[in-house]
Amino acid sequence: MRIGYYAHHHGSGHCRQADKLAALLPLELQQQLTVFTSLSADAYRFVTITEAQIVRLSAEDERPDNVLAGRAGQYWQPSSLHYSPVGNTNIQTRSWQILDTIRQRQIDLMIIDVSVEVAMLCRVASVPYLYVRLAGIRDDTPHVNAFTGALGLLAPYPSVLEALMTPDWVRQKTLYLDFLAATNSEPLTYEAFVQRLTSLIIETARPIDAAVVNRLLATDNATTQISLDKRQSTIITVIKGYGGHEAIDAKLPELRRALPEAFIISLGPINDDLRNFVDIAAHVDDVTPFIAHSNWLLMACGLNGIAQAYPYATLLVVLPDNRPHQEQEVMAEALIAHGRALSWEQFMGQIVEGKIQDIPLAYENHEDNNKKNKCDHISHSPAQTFMNSIITYSSTKLWFEEWLLPQLGLSPDI
Repeated sequence: MRIGYYAHHHGSGHCRQADKLAALLPLELQQQLTVFTSLSADAYRFVTITEAQIVRLSAEDERPDNVLAGRAGQYWQPSSLHYSPVGNTNIQTRSWQILDTIRQRQIDLMIIDVSVEVAMLCRVASVPYLYVRLAGIRDDTPHVNAFTGALGLLAPYPSVLEALMTPDWVRQKTLYLDFLAATNSEPLTYEAFVQRLTSLIIETARPIDAAVVNRLLATDNATTQISLDKRQSTIITVIKGYGGHEAIDAKLPELRRALPEAFIISLGPINDDLRNFVDIAAHVDDVTPFIAHSNWLLMACGLNGIAQAYPYATLLVVLPDNRPHQEQEVMAEALIAHGRALSWEQFMGQIVEGKIQDIPLAYENHEDNNKKNKCDHISHSPAQTFMNSIITYSSTKLWFEEWLLPQLGLSPDI
């Protein structure tokens, strides 16, 4: 089947999800995938697909010549849509772009991540679609209509993290794909990780004082070899994205006061006046070694960040950002309830009780076993099974009837 993927332009996460799913396809089928997005090429650079496979849609912002605004009030706004300007020529153009491309490229199935309006456009045009369900409270009429109109729903997280308030029919109509890792890189050994930290200290022009190095390295009197079994310091990595980092930055003074001897690493943007509260403040291309070798990760609850951290044993402290439909708050609650994370208040409580130093190492130096386990997880993952089903069937009708409905345990009333 030929697949179209609509990726919303808020942040780069939706395009990144498309990239990760495309990576699960054979090369020849990757080349048949079409991504629709109004995100610019500078905002996210795809790894698995070419620019020729991307349809850069016109923006959907309000225009001064709109006949009606996008949210026009009770008697002018359809209850099935979140946002629907009238007379907006950009939205007219993007609608034609989507439908013309579906027809010209003979797209069999759309994956919509996420837009109620694009879902309704596909349903009215009789185009089959699957709708990506993010975390959060999405029980409003437009979302319910988009869920109802889909052949099925895709959740890019494990079923164990599903919110308790999710209706049973929505759960049953959902394929849970588990988290898709954002990178295939393997963690560095701890020795190589420490060398990387030393390089970062030099690159960021921070003085390398003995206290900092001693917090990182466990040495004996006879040699300067790094011990992989005895770390003298608690390593805390603070991971922040560009969608908003001020709330996490604001915790850094309290974190330093609570753990003055900890080695604190800040990855991503940081306010200049808070740099003195961390040992390293840097931007890196791959956070995997920091996830693997830290004792704690302090981070928000964005889907891609949690997806990358979740497979590791490293303990999480979650500070959810304020997002529409409480998506990060709901994900944080699920992680905490599942015993996979602590809230900031719980974390501070453990420090007060003196439990913070008793945390076991998050990553053991067994690269071969970890690599095998990772490969086994990818090859048997729900996401790979889902993509394999698309490879197997050439007909959307047969795929829907013979594969999807049995997976969901549902049957439409026809």
